[in-house]
Amino acid sequence: MKVLVAGGAGFIGSTVASALIDAGHRPIVLDSLVTGRREFCHGRDFYHGDIADGRLVDQILAEHPDISAAIHCAALIVVPDSVDRPIPYYRENVSKTLDFVDRLLANSVDRLLFSSSAAIYQPGDDLGVEETSPVNPTSPYAQTKIVVERMLADIAGSSALRVVSLRYFNPIGADPLLRTGPQMPMPSHVLGRLIEAHRTGRPFRVTGVDYPTRDGSGLRDYVHVWDLAGAHVRALERFDDLFRPGTSGHTAVNLGTGAGTTVLELVEAFNSLVSRPVRVEPAPRRPGDVPGSFSRSDQAEQLLGWRAQLDVRRGIVDSLAWFDRRPRVLPDLVESADAARRLAATFGR
Repeated sequence: MKVLVAGGAGFIGSTVASALIDAGHRPIVLDSLVTGRREFCHGRDFYHGDIADGRLVDQILAEHPDISAAIHCAALIVVPDSVDRPIPYYRENVSKTLDFVDRLLANSVDRLLFSSSAAIYQPGDDLGVEETSPVNPTSPYAQTKIVVERMLADIAGSSALRVVSLRYFNPIGADPLLRTGPQMPMPSHVLGRLIEAHRTGRPFRVTGVDYPTRDGSGLRDYVHVWDLAGAHVRALERFDDLFRPGTSGHTAVNLGTGAGTTVLELVEAFNSLVSRPVRVEPAPRRPGDVPGSFSRSDQAEQLLGWRAQLDVRRGIVDSLAWFDRRPRVLPDLVESADAARRLAATFGR
């Protein structure tokens, strides 16, 4: 199967592309390289450009008329940044998705996997959520995800488009073969920040210690990115079976482990795997932060035949291995990260 992967030079998109290749499929990567990396596309069909560039999308689909599906991983994803800069998030995540889907349909590509997020949910008292849980996005980033889902459902209701929205929980880890991994100079996700604290010897700031969880720190469902990538492959291979005659053209599936881990529990697991423990420093909540959630749904197994296989410890081990290798794959990030550290130290962040 030949698949267009929008955002296929980013952390998750590149890992999905690797999983497709390993399963015998052929990804065609489209990425603007705003945050993605060209190095992640070596040996792969790659087009440098924006998903809203209709001429480019038309060109790709003309040159690859056998593309049978698209995976949409292109988005801005940093929650506090979305609070500070909502306009770019709505433009990049919502407006450009509409332009992209318009060209897909114009070229008869009507199968779409959309990278959504569990951040859209209003968790229950135990912080568990399922696909039918109430929706209550608390940041512009999360708002863009549910807006796009509803937009795609409307389009699917009046066209040939069929969409599976894969609602990610909290990706950790890296490609186990270390082909790709997190590529931001200063990671914003919790495990990346924990590794940064370990490497610099600075305390790890736990942003929020007054949540209604068992130890006061935020609770997350940490799912290994390689498991996430495998779910995309399963969804593509079972795609047509998900849409029986008379059913909706849009369905959503949670991708999590089914277990919640607090931030302090993640730190404890991390410290058990390294020789020099990281010290913890409590800090205020960041804008847009929430107590968290975990998946309590079996829908992914029922529909996709998928269940997460790799645990939190494996995610930590693969992340540490990737960050050891990363300076050789992305050598420019060493200088960028040093500059970001100096800036953070100057402003005490």
